[in-house]
Amino acid sequence: MQIGQHAVWHLFPGPLGTVHSDTILTTWVVMLVTLPLFAWIGASYRSAFVNKRQTFVEGVINYFADLAYGSLGKQGEPYVPFFIALAMFIFLLNEFGAFPFKEPLHLPFGGSPTADINTAGALAVLVFVVIQVSGIRKNGLGFYKHLVTPFPAMLPLNILEEVLRPTTLAARLFFNIFVGELLLFVVIQIITAQVKIGAFDLSLAAAIGPFFLEIFNFLVGLLQAFVFALLSIVYLSLALADDH
Repeated sequence: MQIGQHAVWHLFPGPLGTVHSDTILTTWVVMLVTLPLFAWIGASYRSAFVNKRQTFVEGVINYFADLAYGSLGKQGEPYVPFFIALAMFIFLLNEFGAFPFKEPLHLPFGGSPTADINTAGALAVLVFVVIQVSGIRKNGLGFYKHLVTPFPAMLPLNILEEVLRPTTLAARLFFNIFVGELLLFVVIQIITAQVKIGAFDLSLAAAIGPFFLEIFNFLVGLLQAFVFALLSIVYLSLALADDH
C-alpha cells in the first residue's frame, strides 16, 4: 500500500500541466456512481405519496435552507442549491475512500479525492470565487472597501485575512481526510507485518482496528462536509452584509 503518492498525467509541458490522474478518475467515478442514486431519489417524486426518500432529502434541503436564511436572510435563497451540492459532493468524495479496492484490485482509482490537497484547494477556490463574484454583483468594486477598513494601513492584514479563509478551508478538509487514511494505512501495516511483543500478538489485536477506523472516518467525512459548507455560508454572509 502507498499513501500520499499519486499517478500523474502530463497534459502539457510545465508544472501546471501535471495532474493527479487517480484523483481525477476517482472524482469522475464518484459522480458516475452517484448518478443512479440521484435518479432513484428523483423517481420517488413520480408517486403522489410521500416516502422515506423524499422525507430524508427534503429534510437535508430544509436544513441547509435554514442555515442560508439564518445567515444571509432572503438574499441567501439563490445560494441554497449551491451549498447543498457542495456539502453532498464533498461528503461523497470523503466517503469513497471507505471502499478499499484500489490496492487489492490494482485499479487506477480509489481513495478519497479530498485527501489530495489539489481537490480540497479547488473546492476552496470555488467558494472564494463565488464570494468575490457575489460581493461585486451586490456592491460593485465598492465591495473591496473593507480591505482598507477601519483605515488604509490595515490593507496588508485584510488582504491576508481574505486569502487565509479559502486556505484554511482547504487545509482543514485535506488534513482531516488525509489523516484518517493515514491511520488506516498504519493499522493495516501493523496487521500485515505480523508484529509480536513477547507472547502478545499485536497484529492480531489490531485486526479489529480497521472496522472502528472506518466508522470514525465516516463520521469525520460527514462532519467535514458540513463544516466546509457551514463556513462557506458564514464567509458569504460576511461578504454580503449590508455594512460590508
